[in-house]
Amino acid sequence: MPTFDTSLPMLLLWAVVGYGLGSIASGMIIARVMNLGDLRSIGSGNIGATNVLRTGNRKAAALTLVFDALKGVIAVLLARAVSGEDAAQVAAFFAFLGHCFPVWLGFKGGKGVATFLGVWLALAWPVGLACCATWLVSALITRISSLSALVAAASSTIWAFFLGYGQTALLGILLTLLVYWRHSANIARIKAGTEPKIGAK
Repeated sequence: MPTFDTSLPMLLLWAVVGYGLGSIASGMIIARVMNLGDLRSIGSGNIGATNVLRTGNRKAAALTLVFDALKGVIAVLLARAVSGEDAAQVAAFFAFLGHCFPVWLGFKGGKGVATFLGVWLALAWPVGLACCATWLVSALITRISSLSALVAAASSTIWAFFLGYGQTALLGILLTLLVYWRHSANIARIKAGTEPKIGAK
């Protein structure tokens, strides 16, 4: 946990900025521009990259992944540059919340994996890279995106301690709990053996 030196009004401001950036529905915007339809009526109905991939358009899925990650990156880097590490962690948390619960979509957003990875890459890039590698290895083995996300999320706090970023531990735990909550339906399908594989339409 970082030392909180930034004033409460500034921290609240960064919470708003982080939430605003996170709540930009990248997947829906890209799907609309590329005439892929309304993501909420496709596949799982989710607005993230995995569901965009179910349209069969890999370019759109890749762009969604990048832009969803960038929301977290920009929120963290802006807050850190202006106010410091405490503000960066506040912005990171609220960028994640904004993606998962965007006010523009009735608080029904994505599951936050790309934004989660973007936040870590900006906060502590070694931890972010380790989480990305963990996701990739798990995805290659299981071919299940949601399971890979759960494994990567669970590993994040462990990586943070191992790589010398213990001050991010509380944030890591909170983000991991939210990732698991957002994936509760996926967890049920994984247990039942009915969770779709990567690339399935």
